[in-house]
This record gives sequence, structure tokens and C-alpha cells, in this order.
Amino acid sequence: MKILITGGCGFLGSNLAEHFIKKNYEIFIIDSLEREGSIDNLNWLKSLTKKEQINFLNADICDKEIIFKFFKEFSPFDFICHVAGQVAMTKSILNPRRDFETNLLGTFNILESTRLNSPNAFIAYSSTNKVYGDLNSLELIETDTRYKLKDYPNGLDEKIPLDFSTPYGCSKGSADQYVRDWSRVFGLKTVVFRHSSIYGGRQFSSIDQGWIGWFCKKALEQRININENKNINPFTISGTGKQVRDVLNAKDLVNLYCCAYLKKDNISGEIFNIGGGYKNSLSLIELFGILEDELSLSKLIYSKIKRRESDQDCFIANVEKAKNLIGWEPKISYKEGIRSMLDWSKKLIKY
Repeated sequence: MKILITGGCGFLGSNLAEHFIKKNYEIFIIDSLEREGSIDNLNWLKSLTKKEQINFLNADICDKEIIFKFFKEFSPFDFICHVAGQVAMTKSILNPRRDFETNLLGTFNILESTRLNSPNAFIAYSSTNKVYGDLNSLELIETDTRYKLKDYPNGLDEKIPLDFSTPYGCSKGSADQYVRDWSRVFGLKTVVFRHSSIYGGRQFSSIDQGWIGWFCKKALEQRININENKNINPFTISGTGKQVRDVLNAKDLVNLYCCAYLKKDNISGEIFNIGGGYKNSLSLIELFGILEDELSLSKLIYSKIKRRESDQDCFIANVEKAKNLIGWEPKISYKEGIRSMLDWSKKLIKY
């Protein structure tokens, strides 16, 4: 098989690439190498295989001429995992044009390049739950540790109305509608995955993106300071700490993409809400309790700042559609996943 992964040196892309390398497939990667950790991930991927198994292009997907030339030279592809993009809501607000160019224009370039040069390829697109906006219309129940969805005990399905919010939500939402429509209008085989929170190895988390990994690092830093009898530097959280996401381990995500490829003829043009589901939902406060137990900390020290603009207080994906049509569901529990995330984070901070 010939696999193209856009953003193949990022978090999701490098996990997908690792899996396909082990399958001995021919891997093509497009990545701008702008994100922290992307060069490390590229070198790591190269260390896993023979040089000729990976074909790498250092480019931005919003550069039409370069992308079209690449497709013309290397097509046709069997499977295109389109996971490149600007992924932080906060950065989209600071630089909305860059967000637009990467997420929407870049996706358009991939779609058109595929239509013209690789029309039989299957495209899986990584979208986001932010296409549903801030969900302020949903009634919540507030407990001591979390918010709960009053009318959706099994999570939110794909029938929730779209409500693009923030430049990030607008660019990703517009792109996922293009991906869907290129199936209906031009007959491409496509699928859209609206992801909740994903975490795992090869993720270089920041304060803007990758909250599981970010707070794992903050907890480890406080553990180090205690061990070395140093003052503890508090970290900050936005809002109450009761906001909830369902978390999905990267290994489960890789399995999703592989299962989708096998069902490509039956799911073309479909959209799926994807996450860990209700059983893998966590608030920040609940995550902190787990980290305190795992690291033998009496209490994490943090301060609260203003709630992030257009943040969702509670998003939990109902994954029944993916289970029924793709035959996929999450397998890795959040406790197991957090332990592995702590192990990865220890490597990043040289714990």
C-alpha cells in the first residue's frame, strides 16, 4: 500500500506513520516541521525503517504549486490520512489568517490534488468537536468535580447542530464540509472524524494544546521540586477546572483509521464524533486527582485564571455510530493511558 500522511511528523501523524511502517507499507509524509517536536518525530520515524520506505516533503499544504507537483509525481495513493493543521484555538484567535490558510486552504489543496491525481484514494480527515461551538444551549449539571450533560447521558452524537465558533472552529468546520461534499459531488471516498481530546506518545504538549500531556508535565515538575526540596511553582488552569472532555489514546486512534480504511466503501461521505466516550471522560479536577495518586502528591498547586473564550464546559462524544458502521470502539482506559502519558512526559523533562 501507498500511504500519504499530511502532518506526518506531528502527534497524530507520527503515530499513524509508525503503525504503517511496521506494516511495511510505502509511506509518504508532507510536513512543514513548524511545530515543536516535529523534527524529533521525523528523526524517530527514520530510525524505525529503511530510508527508502519513507518519502518526506518539507512543505506547507497551503502551497498549491508544491502540493500539486508532489501529487503528480507520486500518485496514486491508496490511503490519505489528512491530519495536518493548525490545532490550537488560542493561536487561531491571535492569527486567524494563518489558521484559515492551513486548515481550509490547505485542505482544499489536498482534496483537489487527490481528485485530479489520485481519485481512487480514501481520505480520512481529522476534524474537531469545535465545529459544534461552545454548546451554551445545552443544560449542564454541576457536581463537586465536573459538569455533566443533563440530556445526553451517553454523550453527543452527530445530530448536534453545527455552530462554528472561533477562527479555529470556522476553518476546521468549513474544511470538514468540503471533505464531505467532495464525496457527494465528485465521488471521492472520504470520511470526517470530529475528534475530542487525543493524547499519547510523540505528543509535545503546550499550554495551548494537549491538556493531558501538559498537566502530566506540570505534575512531574512539582514532584521534582518536592524531591529536591525546592519551592513549588504553581501552574494555571482556565476556568473552574470542572470542564470535561472524553479522552482518546493515540493507539485507539490509529486503530480507528485502520478500521475505517477496511470499511471505506460503506462509510464514504460519513461524519463521526470520535473520542473516548463517556467511560473515558475526565474533568481537570479529576485528572489532577489521578496524577496526585500516581505520583504520591498530597495536592497539586495551581491557580485559576479566566475561562478561555468559547471554551466548551462539557463535550463527550457518543461513539455509537463509529461502533456500528466501522466496528470500532476505544479499548484503552484513561487510567492506563495516563500512566503511559506520564512515562512519555518523563522522557521530555528528563525526569
